[in-house]
Amino acid sequence: MNDTFRHKGLRQQLVNVLIDKGIKNEAVLKAIGKIPRHRFMDSGFLDHAYVDKAFPIAADQTISQPYTVAFQTELLNVKREDKILEIGTGSGYQTAVLLELGARVYTIERQKELFKKTSKFLPELGYRAKSFIFGDGYKGLPQEAPYDGIIVTAGAPFVPKPLLSQLKVGGRLVIPVGEDVQIMNLFIRKGPKEFEQHEFGEFRFVPLLEDKN
Repeated sequence: MNDTFRHKGLRQQLVNVLIDKGIKNEAVLKAIGKIPRHRFMDSGFLDHAYVDKAFPIAADQTISQPYTVAFQTELLNVKREDKILEIGTGSGYQTAVLLELGARVYTIERQKELFKKTSKFLPELGYRAKSFIFGDGYKGLPQEAPYDGIIVTAGAPFVPKPLLSQLKVGGRLVIPVGEDVQIMNLFIRKGPKEFEQHEFGEFRFVPLLEDKN
Protein backbone atom coordinates (compact mmCIF):
# COMPACT_ATOMS: atom_id res chain seq x y z
CA MET A 1 0.00 0.00 0.00
CA ASN A 2 1.87 3.04 -1.28
CA ASP A 3 1.99 6.51 0.21
CA THR A 4 0.78 8.70 -2.67
CA PHE A 5 0.54 12.46 -3.28
CA ARG A 6 -3.18 12.10 -2.54
CA HIS A 7 -2.41 10.63 0.88
CA LYS A 8 0.07 13.42 1.59
CA GLY A 9 -2.53 16.02 0.63
CA LEU A 10 -5.16 14.38 2.84
CA ARG A 11 -2.66 14.36 5.73
CA GLN A 12 -2.05 18.08 5.32
CA GLN A 13 -5.81 18.66 5.42
CA LEU A 14 -5.92 16.62 8.65
CA VAL A 15 -3.10 18.74 10.11
CA ASN A 16 -5.12 21.87 9.29
CA VAL A 17 -8.15 20.39 11.07
CA LEU A 18 -6.01 19.74 14.18
CA ILE A 19 -4.64 23.30 14.08
CA ASP A 20 -8.24 24.59 13.91
CA LYS A 21 -9.06 22.44 16.97
CA GLY A 22 -6.26 24.04 18.96
CA ILE A 23 -3.20 21.78 18.56
CA LYS A 24 -0.13 24.05 18.62
CA ASN A 25 2.92 21.80 19.07
CA GLU A 26 4.82 22.02 15.76
CA ALA A 27 6.65 18.71 16.25
CA VAL A 28 3.37 16.87 16.90
CA LEU A 29 1.73 18.43 13.82
CA LYS A 30 4.76 17.57 11.71
CA ALA A 31 4.65 13.93 12.89
CA ILE A 32 0.96 13.60 12.03
CA GLY A 33 1.67 15.20 8.66
CA LYS A 34 4.34 12.60 7.97
CA ILE A 35 2.99 9.25 9.27
CA PRO A 36 0.98 7.22 6.70
CA ARG A 37 -2.07 6.57 8.91
CA HIS A 38 -3.74 4.64 6.07
CA ARG A 39 -1.10 1.93 6.51
CA PHE A 40 -2.42 1.32 10.04
CA MET A 41 -5.92 0.48 8.75
CA ASP A 42 -7.43 -2.19 6.53
CA SER A 43 -7.29 -1.23 2.85
CA GLY A 44 -11.11 -1.16 2.62
CA PHE A 45 -11.19 1.81 4.99
CA LEU A 46 -8.68 4.11 3.28
CA ASP A 47 -11.30 6.86 2.89
CA HIS A 48 -11.49 7.05 6.70
CA ALA A 49 -7.73 7.20 7.31
CA TYR A 50 -7.42 10.98 7.29
CA VAL A 51 -10.77 11.86 8.80
CA ASP A 52 -10.50 13.07 12.39
CA LYS A 53 -12.24 10.14 14.05
CA ALA A 54 -11.46 6.87 15.79
CA PHE A 55 -11.87 3.65 13.81
CA PRO A 56 -12.17 -0.06 14.73
CA ILE A 57 -9.12 -2.32 14.38
CA ALA A 58 -8.47 -5.91 15.45
CA ALA A 59 -9.38 -7.39 18.86
CA ASP A 60 -12.34 -5.01 19.43
CA GLN A 61 -9.93 -2.09 19.81
CA THR A 62 -9.74 1.22 17.94
CA ILE A 63 -7.13 3.38 16.26
CA SER A 64 -7.55 6.62 18.23
CA GLN A 65 -8.93 9.82 16.75
CA PRO A 66 -5.99 11.89 15.40
CA TYR A 67 -7.04 14.84 17.57
CA THR A 68 -6.87 12.62 20.68
CA VAL A 69 -3.41 11.35 19.70
CA ALA A 70 -2.21 14.91 19.10
CA PHE A 71 -3.80 16.20 22.33
CA GLN A 72 -2.28 13.48 24.53
CA THR A 73 1.12 13.83 22.86
CA GLU A 74 1.07 17.59 23.30
CA LEU A 75 0.27 17.17 27.02
CA LEU A 76 3.19 14.73 27.35
CA ASN A 77 5.57 17.48 26.14
CA VAL A 78 8.03 15.02 24.57
CA LYS A 79 11.62 16.05 24.00
CA ARG A 80 14.17 14.20 21.86
CA GLU A 81 15.69 11.20 23.70
CA ASP A 82 12.95 11.25 26.38
CA LYS A 83 12.24 7.81 27.79
CA ILE A 84 8.50 7.19 27.28
CA LEU A 85 6.33 4.29 28.44
CA GLU A 86 3.21 3.72 26.35
CA ILE A 87 0.38 1.65 27.84
CA GLY A 88 -1.70 0.19 24.99
CA THR A 89 0.27 -0.19 21.75
CA GLY A 90 -2.90 -0.87 19.76
CA SER A 91 -2.40 -0.21 16.05
CA GLY A 92 0.98 1.41 16.76
CA TYR A 93 -0.06 4.83 15.42
CA GLN A 94 0.56 6.62 18.73
CA THR A 95 3.86 4.73 19.03
CA ALA A 96 4.90 6.04 15.61
CA VAL A 97 4.06 9.63 16.64
CA LEU A 98 6.26 9.29 19.76
CA LEU A 99 9.11 7.81 17.69
CA GLU A 100 8.83 10.66 15.16
CA LEU A 101 9.37 13.05 18.09
CA GLY A 102 12.64 11.28 18.85
CA ALA A 103 11.49 9.52 22.03
CA ARG A 104 12.87 6.21 23.26
CA VAL A 105 9.63 4.23 23.49
CA TYR A 106 8.76 1.19 25.61
CA THR A 107 5.27 0.00 24.72
CA ILE A 108 2.96 -2.57 26.34
CA GLU A 109 -0.05 -4.32 24.76
CA ARG A 110 -2.24 -6.91 26.47
CA GLN A 111 -4.16 -8.15 23.39
CA LYS A 112 -2.09 -10.99 21.93
CA GLU A 113 -3.47 -10.57 18.41
CA LEU A 114 -2.59 -6.85 18.33
CA PHE A 115 0.78 -7.38 20.00
CA LYS A 116 1.84 -9.92 17.36
CA LYS A 117 0.58 -7.80 14.46
CA THR A 118 1.93 -4.42 15.57
CA SER A 119 5.33 -5.59 16.84
CA LYS A 120 5.96 -7.01 13.36
CA PHE A 121 4.30 -4.22 11.36
CA LEU A 122 5.88 -1.11 12.93
CA PRO A 123 9.51 -2.07 12.16
CA GLU A 124 8.42 -2.75 8.55
CA LEU A 125 7.43 0.94 8.39
CA GLY A 126 10.80 1.91 9.90
CA TYR A 127 9.49 2.57 13.42
CA ARG A 128 11.53 0.81 16.08
CA ALA A 129 10.51 1.00 19.72
CA LYS A 130 13.12 0.15 22.35
CA SER A 131 10.85 -2.65 23.52
CA PHE A 132 7.50 -4.23 22.60
CA ILE A 133 6.00 -6.00 25.60
CA PHE A 134 3.02 -8.33 25.84
CA GLY A 135 1.71 -7.71 29.33
CA ASP A 136 -0.44 -5.89 31.86
CA GLY A 137 -0.26 -2.13 31.51
CA TYR A 138 -1.55 -1.55 35.05
CA LYS A 139 1.83 -2.72 36.34
CA GLY A 140 3.85 -0.50 34.03
CA LEU A 141 7.42 -1.61 33.31
CA PRO A 142 9.37 -1.15 36.56
CA GLN A 143 12.60 -2.68 35.26
CA GLU A 144 13.07 0.23 32.82
CA ALA A 145 11.82 3.00 35.18
CA PRO A 146 12.02 5.91 35.76
CA TYR A 147 10.39 7.53 32.73
CA ASP A 148 10.24 11.10 31.45
CA GLY A 149 6.67 10.41 30.40
CA ILE A 150 3.96 7.73 30.52
CA ILE A 151 1.01 7.78 28.14
CA VAL A 152 -2.08 5.59 28.56
CA THR A 153 -4.16 5.09 25.42
CA ALA A 154 -7.15 3.34 27.03
CA GLY A 155 -9.73 4.46 29.58
CA ALA A 156 -8.68 3.60 33.12
CA PRO A 157 -11.29 3.37 35.92
CA PHE A 158 -8.61 4.64 38.31
CA VAL A 159 -4.99 5.82 38.16
CA PRO A 160 -2.67 2.81 38.64
CA LYS A 161 -0.21 3.64 41.44
CA PRO A 162 2.69 1.76 39.77
CA LEU A 163 2.55 4.22 36.86
CA LEU A 164 2.88 7.24 39.16
CA SER A 165 5.77 5.58 41.01
CA GLN A 166 7.64 4.92 37.73
CA LEU A 167 7.81 8.62 36.75
CA LYS A 168 10.95 10.69 37.16
CA VAL A 169 10.63 13.85 39.24
CA GLY A 170 9.43 16.31 36.60
CA GLY A 171 7.95 13.44 34.58
CA ARG A 172 4.41 13.44 33.18
CA LEU A 173 1.64 10.83 33.15
CA VAL A 174 -1.16 11.43 30.62
CA ILE A 175 -4.13 9.16 31.33
CA PRO A 176 -7.88 9.18 30.53
CA VAL A 177 -9.72 8.29 33.76
CA GLY A 178 -13.34 7.14 34.04
CA GLU A 179 -15.75 4.32 33.21
CA ASP A 180 -18.04 5.20 30.24
CA VAL A 181 -16.65 8.66 29.54
CA GLN A 182 -13.12 9.57 30.58
CA ILE A 183 -11.60 12.82 31.80
CA MET A 184 -8.12 13.41 30.40
CA ASN A 185 -5.70 13.78 33.31
CA LEU A 186 -2.14 15.04 33.47
CA PHE A 187 -0.02 14.23 36.52
CA ILE A 188 3.36 15.95 36.93
CA ARG A 189 5.69 14.46 39.53
CA LYS A 190 6.96 17.28 41.77
CA GLY A 191 8.78 15.18 44.39
CA PRO A 192 9.04 11.66 45.83
CA LYS A 193 5.38 11.73 46.97
CA GLU A 194 4.10 14.97 45.46
CA PHE A 195 2.09 15.16 42.23
CA GLU A 196 0.39 18.06 40.46
CA GLN A 197 -2.87 17.08 38.73
CA HIS A 198 -4.64 18.81 35.84
CA GLU A 199 -7.90 17.83 34.09
CA PHE A 200 -8.69 18.47 30.41
CA GLY A 201 -12.28 17.62 29.52
CA GLU A 202 -14.08 14.51 28.30
CA PHE A 203 -12.84 11.85 25.89
CA ARG A 204 -13.97 8.33 24.97
CA PHE A 205 -11.56 5.40 24.96
CA VAL A 206 -11.79 1.62 24.90
CA PRO A 207 -11.27 0.29 28.47
CA LEU A 208 -7.84 -0.44 29.93
CA LEU A 209 -7.96 -4.11 30.85
CA GLU A 210 -6.08 -5.80 33.67
CA ASP A 211 -4.18 -9.06 33.19
CA LYS A 212 -3.22 -10.29 29.77
CA ASN A 213 -5.37 -12.71 27.80
